[in-house]
Amino acid sequence: MPLIPEEPQIHESAQGPRATTATGRTASTPRPVPGPRSAATPRPGHPGPGPARPAPPAPRPHSTSGRPQAAPPENRSAPQLQVIPAAADGALDAADEAVDLLLDSGRAPGDILVLTAGGQHPWATHELSFGEAAYWAQHEAGDDVFFARAEAADRVKPRPVVVVAVNDADDETAARALAAAQRRAEALLIVCGDPQRINSVLGAGV
Repeated sequence: MPLIPEEPQIHESAQGPRATTATGRTASTPRPVPGPRSAATPRPGHPGPGPARPAPPAPRPHSTSGRPQAAPPENRSAPQLQVIPAAADGALDAADEAVDLLLDSGRAPGDILVLTAGGQHPWATHELSFGEAAYWAQHEAGDDVFFARAEAADRVKPRPVVVVAVNDADDETAARALAAAQRRAEALLIVCGDPQRINSVLGAGV
């Protein structure tokens, strides 16, 4: 008879290992935890995140709207000003020397624009003899130094360096030439002429 009560005790002890197996199951529960991680790893299997990546390019076309086009003019800064003293009849020679120095320093020819306040530069006169179409085609190519009168500056594209020769021009014409050169110079503006006259035209100390 005492053996009979021992048997239910054995059943109770059987429940004990079930608890241990439960603990074993709890140990197995972390194993299914990496299961969802492996489910997250198959990114191609989840089409949801795939379209989410093309979603950010959508705002990029919005950024290319007209608003950023208005920003560049606000970011424009005044070019650095450099004056090369020269008489009116020697302004063209001074401008040519400035171009040579720029090229020797490593500036690309297409970075340089030469404007004349008075008469046309001899290079421009020679090129215009072949017709304006060929002359302006060289400007559009943008791979060489371009010479033009300041009165045609509105037709000329901006360049990093603009050299102005204040030659044979009255003060009003010189002022318009310098103003046009400032609008076309992106980084450096070199003015060749009489410093006192340039000073009075610009209205600032040089």
